[in-house]
This record gives sequence, C-alpha cells and structure tokens, in this order.
Amino acid sequence: MTTVALLSVAPVIEGSMAAEVAKAVESLEHHDVRYETTPMGTIIEADDAETIFAAAGAAHAAVDASRVSTFLKIDDKRDASSSAEDKVDSVEEHLGRSARGDNR
Repeated sequence: MTTVALLSVAPVIEGSMAAEVAKAVESLEHHDVRYETTPMGTIIEADDAETIFAAAGAAHAAVDASRVSTFLKIDDKRDASSSAEDKVDSVEEHLGRSARGDNR
C-alpha cells in the first residue's frame, strides 16, 4: 500500500459526536482500505489516492448532521510502497525506543 491518509469527520453539533463518527468509520468497511481509528482521527491506507478520496467522501456523507467538518491529509508515495506501520517503525528506529510517550 502506498497511500496513507489522516481523516477526521465530525458533525458540528452540541454533545457527543461518537454515534455520528461511528457511522463515518463504518462506511469505510465498503471500501478497499485498511484503517485504524484514534482519538483525533482515522488513519487510512489504500493502494492509491483515488480509493482514499472515495472512502473519505463516503465517510463524510455517512454523517447525519446539518453541518459536517471533514479534514483529509494524504501522503501519496508514488515511487515506493510504505505502510503507516513502516513510517512509525522508521521513527522508532531513529528514537531507539517506542514512539509512545506513556509519561502520564
């Protein structure tokens, strides 16, 4: 997989957004993507940017609100294959440790 993206879809509403965000995440199941949801957005991986755009559009459309805010950041690495996990592994190699800071 060569295209990695950060997607954040949120209804502009008062109160909890979780139910509507869940609809956006569920819509990704209908696309040829791998994804991982985090507290601040969902990391999506696909073979090409077009697949990412289609998945992001479906996630945006899945939210039932009069106003929806969507953020999409894409890394479309066209000359090599590099997964999201590969990117984190590379940072950890330079750090010499895990890239998680569990100092709470």
